[in-house]
Amino acid sequence: MFIKFIFLFLSIIILSFSCSKKEEKITILKEKNLETQMIEVYNQAMDEFEKGDVIFAGKKFSEVELLYPQSKWASRAVLMSAYGYFSQGYYSNAINDLERFLVKYKNHPQSDYAYYLLALCHYDQIIDEKKDMNEIIKAKKYFEILINEYPTTVYAKDSEYKMKYITEIMASKEMYLARYYLQREKWIPSIKRFKNIVNHYDTTIYIEEALHRLVELHYKIGLVNEAEKYALLLGYNYESSLWYEASYRILNSDYRPKKVESINEKKTILKRFKNLFK
Repeated sequence: MFIKFIFLFLSIIILSFSCSKKEEKITILKEKNLETQMIEVYNQAMDEFEKGDVIFAGKKFSEVELLYPQSKWASRAVLMSAYGYFSQGYYSNAINDLERFLVKYKNHPQSDYAYYLLALCHYDQIIDEKKDMNEIIKAKKYFEILINEYPTTVYAKDSEYKMKYITEIMASKEMYLARYYLQREKWIPSIKRFKNIVNHYDTTIYIEEALHRLVELHYKIGLVNEAEKYALLLGYNYESSLWYEASYRILNSDYRPKKVESINEKKTILKRFKNLFK
């Protein structure tokens, strides 16, 4: 009886050990199959991308992320999907992918690229200064992130170049509104817009006209001292400008520009003379 009991006990132990080992092998096999499946789907997505079917490729890249979200392939799939959408002008799809990437994969080595592509999605939708400023503001936001947080990258260099164009666009928007109010003889709103150009966009092509209009408008509403200050600022930066000649003619014949120390750097002069209006 005792021998039978021993035999039964040993049989149970051996059986249990055998089952556990078998189960462990099955688990490893499943993990391997999942990774293999994920790589196959990624390759399918790349094939569709190269064929130009970015919509189907985007769906396949999304499958990669769902199959194996913790792998290096998941983040790559999101960026590839975003680039595919961007390359064909599907900006909304690309923006959705990139915004999700930056939240889900914080501090990723390719975050700079994600910000750059996101900035371009908005930048490429800029039409002109009369349109909605939303795309301009968002493009500016992401280019500034690249310039400030990734200053040594090639994306930062290109961002600096594109920011010059954005600055011109934003200044032209202010100029458009300023002229709009000027034509309707709404002096105060017009003055406010021209001042914005002087204070925030003094490196753009609109600065000379903005200064002249401030001379003109302040003189018109009786603030001669203010008009003279803006004429002084215009004269010392753009003395040969036709806008300065027009401003000079507005003021009475007794007016003469005040003498100040000559400074070669225009930007320095502008900042210095802005203190007159504080």
